[in-house]
Amino acid sequence: MAELRVPTDDGASLSVTISGEGPALVLCHGGPGLWDYFDDLAHELEDLVTVVRWDQRGCGRSTDGKEPHSVARYVEDLDTVRATLDLDRWIVGGHSWGAALALQYVFAHADRADALVYVSGTGIGQKWHDAFRDERRRRLGDDFDRWLGLARRDRNGDEEREYRLLSWSIDFVDRPRSGELAGKLDRPFAINQEANRQICEEMSAWAEEDLVAKCGRVTVPALVLHGAHDPRPAWAVDSLVNALPNAEALVLVNAGHTPWLEAPESFSAPLRSFIRRRVGPDLNAQPMRG
Repeated sequence: MAELRVPTDDGASLSVTISGEGPALVLCHGGPGLWDYFDDLAHELEDLVTVVRWDQRGCGRSTDGKEPHSVARYVEDLDTVRATLDLDRWIVGGHSWGAALALQYVFAHADRADALVYVSGTGIGQKWHDAFRDERRRRLGDDFDRWLGLARRDRNGDEEREYRLLSWSIDFVDRPRSGELAGKLDRPFAINQEANRQICEEMSAWAEEDLVAKCGRVTVPALVLHGAHDPRPAWAVDSLVNALPNAEALVLVNAGHTPWLEAPESFSAPLRSFIRRRVGPDLNAQPMRG
């Protein structure tokens, strides 16, 4: 495994982790404002591809630059990582908000993407929000008032961890194991709330018809994976799957929002099959250089 810093043209420094060998797959984490949490998934795929992981600007171990947070800036940050690694093309993947970022990268740089892996995203449009909020309240149950109180005030260190674990607990089918599984996502970093605010405001203004039109021009193969028990409803991604000309989708019946942690075998098999079909029988056909 190798770690490096990638500078951007506006002074940010991006933390990048590389492991495995063969064709490259980059993974974009969720949030916005979180950090790379793909340790387990990277380990699963290292025999098949070179896994590239990164912390988005101002998140985790990456630093902010002079420009504000925007989707276009993140897309170009990601392409800066590609260029620094001397890659002509790669498979672009993402989870949750990172799935939306991966899709936006394909919109901007389709000639540099071999395929798209879209995991636990929210599809096209904003209709999913109300369903998610209702489901969050239902799943939190007696903990909802505590979660809401923590969400609405400044939190000390212990309260911050409690807030994160409560927020993430609804994402898992196996609630008794939610603390253990959520702990696999947590890191000793502050959530970048300003990044979250700026990116979410931008995304909320996206026109649905514009996204549909952009999807219609995407020719790269896409794999859409979604957990049946994700509180972000699976029906939200239907419009995305219908809009992408070359997409295949699978709803994982025994998984929530982080299927590689809850249902690793059910998640891994279709993903590995999809990757093998994208890179062909010779896994060294497009190795990462440098």
